[in-house]
Amino acid sequence: MYFDFLHPESIEDMGYSLSKLEVDTGLFDGSSSNHGVASSVHHDRPTNYLDHEISQLTKLRSGPHENLSRILPGKKEVPVSAFKMLAAREANISGRGRFSKADCCHVLSKYLPVSGPWIVDQMETRAYVSQFSADGSLFVAAFQGSHIRIYNVERGWKVHKNIHAKSLRWTVTDTSLSPDQRHLVYATMSPIVHIVDVGSAASESVANITEIHDGLLLSTDNDDFGIFSVKFSTEGREVVAGSSDDAIYVYDLEANKLSLRISAHNSDVNSVCFADESGHLIYSGSDDNLCKVWDRRCFRAKEKPAGVLMGHLEGVTFLDSRGDGRYFISNSKDQSIKLWDIRKMSSHAARNIWFRNYEWDYRWMDYPAQARDVKHPYDQSISTYKGHSVLRTLIRCYFSPEYSTGQRYIYTGSHDACVYIYDLVTGEQVAKLQHHRSTIRDCSWHPTYPMLVSSSWDGDVVKWEFPGNGEAPLPPKRKQIRRRHFF
Repeated sequence: MYFDFLHPESIEDMGYSLSKLEVDTGLFDGSSSNHGVASSVHHDRPTNYLDHEISQLTKLRSGPHENLSRILPGKKEVPVSAFKMLAAREANISGRGRFSKADCCHVLSKYLPVSGPWIVDQMETRAYVSQFSADGSLFVAAFQGSHIRIYNVERGWKVHKNIHAKSLRWTVTDTSLSPDQRHLVYATMSPIVHIVDVGSAASESVANITEIHDGLLLSTDNDDFGIFSVKFSTEGREVVAGSSDDAIYVYDLEANKLSLRISAHNSDVNSVCFADESGHLIYSGSDDNLCKVWDRRCFRAKEKPAGVLMGHLEGVTFLDSRGDGRYFISNSKDQSIKLWDIRKMSSHAARNIWFRNYEWDYRWMDYPAQARDVKHPYDQSISTYKGHSVLRTLIRCYFSPEYSTGQRYIYTGSHDACVYIYDLVTGEQVAKLQHHRSTIRDCSWHPTYPMLVSSSWDGDVVKWEFPGNGEAPLPPKRKQIRRRHFF
């Protein structure tokens, strides 16, 4: 039996040995089974180690039972191997006779989706959006050339719907699937958000030719107005959007009318999202460098936020909520991701703060070397993650899935054509996925399976997995098979 691989004792002796795991140093394993996870182990905590309540919550979600993870005096803090956890489960060390949800996350989170990549699709225009549905059965990719493709993941990535966007200006900036996966909204640099019936029989959806793409009018300004971010509420009755006129819009789909407009920031609102399932709280991030929290239950003053969070030195490109109404992360043009606890927010932003003594435009310039070590004097974030590059476009970042990782990681696209994965607690870079030849604006981690899909301005949509599907992955370096001309 497999117990014989551990010690030469009998099964009965092994059961006794496993019942004393708190004194068995062999339980802790720092082997190379992590497959892409950084394997370096330190006696001391890293300098950027997160010492905050969320670190404990993350450990509770993604750590093994305390009888398995107890660290002995003078021993290194290393992960418990999956094999030894299986042996401990057989010996009922936890007293439950089974793996807890946290035990499962601890095992699954060690196996990052770093194998591959395998091609999902190749287009002749830049990919701007890539997102799994909530259950992982569908995948949405949106491109600059007006195409939005919805793939059926469970049927070999067959194209379920090929949507040709209406009123395209520059590119499809964002999409969002309804919770029931029956409708998709998409936004461009226009004042109208369009909605498409994903469940209809037609596989080709050409706006107002083969199918009607209903328009949700957010503004009458048709000149320089654009939508950067659009999201469904959890129950699917509302859509929230962030725009180039510094405002947040909430559209009531049941009433078919605009229900709320907030003059939220002093510059473009690049990202908005609902904080949790209630839909009461909205997070927003802007080119004014601020993140704001809006509580629709208590607008005590007109268009006054519930709180402001300072810390970024440049514009905020994207926000992702942890889903608990308390924590979220933001990506920024200051080349960092920050983790926020809204309980630390202020009633207003500090005034007369100016950081730049240089000219810089992220759309075509590299980030200045002299700006990399500048710190915000009133930084309210609880952790900062650096290593990736946020240039040329509104690059996105996310928490890893709760089901398989306990939201233990943060991942992001990057201008240097890589996907970066950071450990939320230690701040360390645990994986760097390299394949693309141009900027990765968006990427998405499957909600239950160790699979990550990245899309790039090189037109490629590729998937990364653990351990893979048996097919041969693409070679590490490919010859360019076609020319593309981007403007």
